[in-house]
Amino acid sequence: AAEMLSSPWARFYSNSCCLCCHVRTGTIILGVWYLIINSVVLLILLSALTDPDQYHLTSAELGGEFEFMDDANMCIATAISLLMILICAMATYGAYKQHAAWIIPFFCYQIFDFALNTLVAISVLVYPSTIQDYLRQLPNNFPYKEEIMSVNPTCLVVIILLFISIILAFKGYLISCVWNCYRYINGRNNSDVLVYITTNDTAV
Repeated sequence: AAEMLSSPWARFYSNSCCLCCHVRTGTIILGVWYLIINSVVLLILLSALTDPDQYHLTSAELGGEFEFMDDANMCIATAISLLMILICAMATYGAYKQHAAWIIPFFCYQIFDFALNTLVAISVLVYPSTIQDYLRQLPNNFPYKEEIMSVNPTCLVVIILLFISIILAFKGYLISCVWNCYRYINGRNNSDVLVYITTNDTAV
């Protein structure tokens, strides 16, 4: 126990998260929320696959030289959505039934998502001109395109970096919640095993 308390990670460990609920409850809520979002995305993708004329945007409509979403990309997005539903369901089930190993895939996804957002923030900071290039590539009928392009480039970079920083802080907090849930369940299971062994030794 003393070794665990002396660990540098111990200071970040907490059994409570937002709204003063337990990290296990928070992980279940988070897993269900991601599950709902990915289920909605999957329904939209399946609807697009069954009725492609309704969702298919051609290059003429977008004013570009590519199609927004072809059948191959639809299938890939559907497969990713199914994988995410499985990962979220595993995390929810693992937190509910207190199986720590089931939470690991969802935790790895969170780390991967956080790393991608961090790379976006770094690219915006290092290459601020990419924002203007990206805005120019948007279709002409994109909402508020002219208003956004009229904003001072430096101010636009600051606003985007501030927005990404808030998102990163929130994602980092959710990562800590899931990590603390994993540690709580893992520690609880180890304690149960220790109690079981001690009780059996005492009985013998």
